[in-house]
Formats: sequence, C-alpha cells, structure tokens
Amino acid sequence: MEKMRMESLDMTAQNIEKIGVLFPNCITETVDENGKPKKAINFDLLKQMFSGDVIEGNEAYEFTWVGKKAAIVEANKPIRKTLRPCKEDSVNWDSTENLYIEGDNLEVLKLLQESYLGAVKMIFIDPPYNTGTDVFVYNDQFGMTTEEYEESIEYRDEDGNVRFVPNNSANPKFHSNWLSMMYPRLVLARNLLASNGVIFISIDDNEHSSLKLLCDEVFGARCFIGDIVWRSSDNSNNNALTFSEDHNYILVYSKSPDWRPNFVNDPKKRSHFKNPDNDPKGPWFDGNPVNNPGLRVNLQYDITTPSGKVIRHPANGWRWSWETVQEKLKTGELRFSEDETRLIRRTYLCDMEGLPPSSLCIDIVVVN
Repeated sequence: MEKMRMESLDMTAQNIEKIGVLFPNCITETVDENGKPKKAINFDLLKQMFSGDVIEGNEAYEFTWVGKKAAIVEANKPIRKTLRPCKEDSVNWDSTENLYIEGDNLEVLKLLQESYLGAVKMIFIDPPYNTGTDVFVYNDQFGMTTEEYEESIEYRDEDGNVRFVPNNSANPKFHSNWLSMMYPRLVLARNLLASNGVIFISIDDNEHSSLKLLCDEVFGARCFIGDIVWRSSDNSNNNALTFSEDHNYILVYSKSPDWRPNFVNDPKKRSHFKNPDNDPKGPWFDGNPVNNPGLRVNLQYDITTPSGKVIRHPANGWRWSWETVQEKLKTGELRFSEDETRLIRRTYLCDMEGLPPSSLCIDIVVVN
C-alpha cells in the first residue's frame, strides 16, 4: 500500500516550473531564509521580458552561482595534511621521474602548491561532466561549517577515504554544486602553471558553456587558447531523439596570454606534397597561383615556352613582371607544366614551417 503524501502540493514550485517553460532565462538557483537551496525566479529579468522599455537598475557583467563565495574561501583555505610516500608499492623509487598521487584532488592540489608553485608546464584534467549521475565532493548544506558538513554525511569512510556525493539533476543546485566543486581546483591548478604553462580540460555539452565562463574568470578571457572538438564515439547512436552525440570538447587555457603552441609537421596533412620528377629539393606541389589579384595592364603579357607554345596570360595578368617571371624560370621556382600549357609555381615541403594544431581531432591518442 502506497504511503499518503500528508502534505499539499507546493503551488509556488509548480508556478516556477511553468514560468520556466515560457522563460527559462528567468530561472535561477538561490537559497531560502533557512539556507536551503531552491529554484527561484529572477523577477527583475522577468519584468524586463514584459517591458518594451529598458527597466532601470544596476547591471554588471558577471558570472555567479549559489555558493561562489564559499568556493572562493575553499580555494584559499589551508589544510593540515601531508603526502606519505609508499615505497613498497613503487617501482624504481630512487631513479623514477614520475609521481603518482592518490587522494582527494583538492587536497593534493593544495599540498603541491609549496613544491610546484609556478613550475608545471602542462595540466590535463578530466573532471565529472555533471551528467546527472556523477558523484563528487561538494558542500550542499549552507548552514553548516565544512567540519559539520563532513561529519553529517560521513565525508570519509572508516578507512579515511573520501566519500563522494551524487549530484542528481533534480537538485535545485545542480549546476551550482558542480561549479563550486570546479572553482577551487581550477584556481589551484592555475597557481601551479608556469608562465609558459597550459591546461587542457575535457568536458561535454552538459557543462561546456559553464566551464568556458568559469575558466574565463579564473584564467582570464585573454588566456583562452582554443576549444578542441574530438570524436569520443566511433559508433553513432541511431536511436538518438535529436543528434547523435559523437564528440566531446577540450578547453585550452594558458597562464599567459602570449602563449603559443609548437607548430607541428603532420605527414597526414602534407600528403599533397609529391616528388614525381625526383626534384633534388624534395617533395613539392603546384602551389600558389601566379594570377595577379588586381587588374594591371602591364602584367597582361603572353609567355612563350621553349618549344614555341604560347601561354596566354590570366584574365587579370600575371603576379610578376615579365623580367621577374624570366628570373624565376631560371631559378626553377616557376616551371612549365609537362604539356607546356600552364605556368606553375612549386612549393617545396622543405620550405614549409610547421602547421598550427587543428581544433578538430578525430582521435585522441594516449601515450604511456
């Protein structure tokens, strides 16, 4: 037999849900007079939605959430702990250059501040994507101190290991909890980065937009390097109701705004370079057209090939003067096609600098 509800419907909550259907941008997360989280309506924004004139009021460009101030405090709060070496579980303890640390990553990041502050060149993190089934550590009790909260949820198990808390999508502080978890960790990660350091953060659509705003605040919008899209699934979901979600993202931020990646020479991107005639300078391709971008009469001349064939000038003329073309023919930069119907310019692979890395990745390869 089902238990009786023993309470009336929350009409306010129902009305908020109805308004959220019509005006989702007016729904926010807040706390009540008892410090409990709840969904609420941004009435100033709602009034603006019904007005043809600009309603007076203070405005500011900012990114905030319920618990942001507490997250800032958490990032700066010291801890009384240390790292304990486990030589018995280690390999080549005296000679290895690798370090594996097991524990709460927030605590570890704080402990690393002393030894690795400003010394790390690259960080890669793969945080919870906040899909509604993720579990992670966050404080969802605003009326409690951190110690009281940890005790109330049995923050650590009998062995002292961190216990994780599920963040269900029905939680009124669903996004705020995730942001509060991420903020102090990103702040501490930035502290570890060297001046030429960079961080890569994996994420999917659930919190991609929130993470971008969060990183703009922590690292600075000028330090945004790129947003890599990579294929995370080899098989499309044919049962998807909208789009088959086959990709994830990697947000890239640097410590300094003038950071630049090392350009790469990817053979796959250079496959159009060939050397069919064994040119001693190496692979080449029929590169930049010699057509003049602007109409100039003095560059509209015909060229006669060694066999007597005549190559008509392009519509706007050649890129260079007749004298320059003759000089480039002598050096081999310009050549006639085999049938002597075209003038081509060889671009050599050996003269090419590295290519900038692409923001589109088909595969992510992990090197052990």
